[in-house]
Amino acid sequence: MNPAALAFFLCASILLWVAPRRYAAAPLLAGCCYMTDGQGIDIGPFSFPIFRMLMGIGLVRVIIKGEQIEGSFNSVDKLVIAMALWLLFASFFHNGLDGSGPIYISGLLFNLLLVYFLTRIWTRDADEMAGLIRIMAFVLAPVAIAMIIEKTTARNLFSVFGGISESVLMREGKLRAQGPFGHPILAGTVGATCLPWFCAIASKYRAATLVGMTSSLVMVLASTSSGPVMSLLASLFALSLWRWRHLVRSMVWTAVASYFVLMLVMERPPYYLISKIDVSGGSTGWHRSFLIEQTFKHLSEWWLIGTDFTRHWMPYQGIAYSENHTDITNHYIAYGVMGGLPAMILMILAVVTALRKALNAVATSDGAVGTFGIWACACGLFSHAVTGISVSYFDQSMLFFWLNLAVSGSITAEAMQVIPASNPNADADANHLAASHGLQSTRA
Repeated sequence: MNPAALAFFLCASILLWVAPRRYAAAPLLAGCCYMTDGQGIDIGPFSFPIFRMLMGIGLVRVIIKGEQIEGSFNSVDKLVIAMALWLLFASFFHNGLDGSGPIYISGLLFNLLLVYFLTRIWTRDADEMAGLIRIMAFVLAPVAIAMIIEKTTARNLFSVFGGISESVLMREGKLRAQGPFGHPILAGTVGATCLPWFCAIASKYRAATLVGMTSSLVMVLASTSSGPVMSLLASLFALSLWRWRHLVRSMVWTAVASYFVLMLVMERPPYYLISKIDVSGGSTGWHRSFLIEQTFKHLSEWWLIGTDFTRHWMPYQGIAYSENHTDITNHYIAYGVMGGLPAMILMILAVVTALRKALNAVATSDGAVGTFGIWACACGLFSHAVTGISVSYFDQSMLFFWLNLAVSGSITAEAMQVIPASNPNADADANHLAASHGLQSTRA
């Protein structure tokens, strides 16, 4: 840990400890966005990057100060815990190499469980969610500026912290900025999936909304990657359905039926449509489609507890990312490799359950406290869900996935408790209360 990183860590730690609960997430988010994996300490086989140490301090804070989740654990909480327990169990049947084994999985679970439950504790209602979104907007701004500089100067400013190269990746003659993240796709994905959040506070916090949305767009464009562009389009598509939100269930079943129809008329499985997408040039969509096919083909090798060898799934991949594994560019398949079908299914169920609960909350308390805020958070989670088909989070970017899942659970539960759907004065109450929280509550 160099002197600059040490100074940052000490300041962030103090702020994390003394800040009011509603602002406790600010130093943690800063640690995720401004520090690379290269800054931290190693103790034997255990690695503690700065963002992980900050989460540890957050854990000590909530224990000593008695902070806790509002109400009891919801179904999404339980699914996340079940997935974590299965991953830990399955890890004892792995060899401990190339992202497997109890030590690696313990670090992974430390990250995802802490960011999930710390967010659940610190974001208990619409007001606190609005505060978190405002923090996010101003935290992302310096990252976006640094990525512009990186794209124009071909030098990554975050390289001074180690863990990433000073030189900038290039594909098809285009520079691809990555900021503090491990890859340009991950940097752009963070920007794209955060954009829906800023729409939730547009009616009251216009400056934060403008800063946040601009930062998100800059991060997507500076990454020069097809994946983040598709994530952005997924965010915008989901947001555009607000006017027709009462038809979303029908749309979902229509999409499922359409997929089965495509299975009958296409020569290859419908997921090969991914190979046709190339927004920025040089896309590897075919690799992502072929990976899905090979995963199903080798189901018997990994279905129960995962596998320690996938290199033969993609024998003609070219670049050897690992002696034992192919490049797993799919978040769901990555969890399957680590923990088999149970881990994959539990993660998918957690996301689907959160989205379903959000949809139910919007339907039953439409116009109530932060209804559009619920929708916007669900749009961000939907964007993450779509992104997971072609991207596997492997650095601090994964924290944004679990953070979004946690916030969706908190705000949905809070909205369902405040104003019953049968309240005849829901519209008037909603407009007053949503305005006080800084969340839009728009009725079509």
